[in-house]
Amino acid sequence: MEKVLLVTDDAFELATLAAAMRLHGVNIIGEANSRVLALNIFRTMHPQAVVIDVQFDAHGGVPFAHELRQLDPTIGIVLTTACPDLRLLNLNEKDIPVGTLIVLKRSIVDLDAICEAIPESILANTRRSKMSWINNHSSLRPDVFDSVLHKLTNTQIETLRLVANGMSNSEIGRARFVSEKAVEQIVARVAQQLSLAPSKSSNLRVLMAGEYFKWIGAPRHPL
Repeated sequence: MEKVLLVTDDAFELATLAAAMRLHGVNIIGEANSRVLALNIFRTMHPQAVVIDVQFDAHGGVPFAHELRQLDPTIGIVLTTACPDLRLLNLNEKDIPVGTLIVLKRSIVDLDAICEAIPESILANTRRSKMSWINNHSSLRPDVFDSVLHKLTNTQIETLRLVANGMSNSEIGRARFVSEKAVEQIVARVAQQLSLAPSKSSNLRVLMAGEYFKWIGAPRHPL
């Protein structure tokens, strides 16, 4: 049975997911809520696979996954996320370690998804496969979580993320080397795609920020 390290800084998720995975027969040899603890467990217990939250740590779970892969090129990697489109987190396929399997957190309701992903991630790394999404029936398809987000271009996704981070149109224009007018047009298209409209009681940018945070997942629960 594969030795598995579970890594997330969400205290509630760490406790509940670890217990549930053990009940499903997964050999969890360590639980870590910080990078330092995760590295200590990794170096002493030598897990064969690691399950990491994409939004782990201030630096993110993906850079940490790369760090672990450098320490052990054979390690299987399973990423969990509440976000069905990683572009919202400023991530693209090329950023993800080879052979990584990604499980959407809503699929964890059926723990078979994440439990079956663990041995598959080890094989996928051996085969040098591309990163893949896995749904709650373990069928690997890149479009399995198709949503309104996939209708947005990369530029529109980036603009939505920057609006949600509190940047003005002029600041976004400077960051992207385009005019403020161009940003206004992109913001309008994004709002239209997401069926958002301002009113006397709701500001469009607040609505867009709310939509963004809805898609990237629930608030964190650090220790």
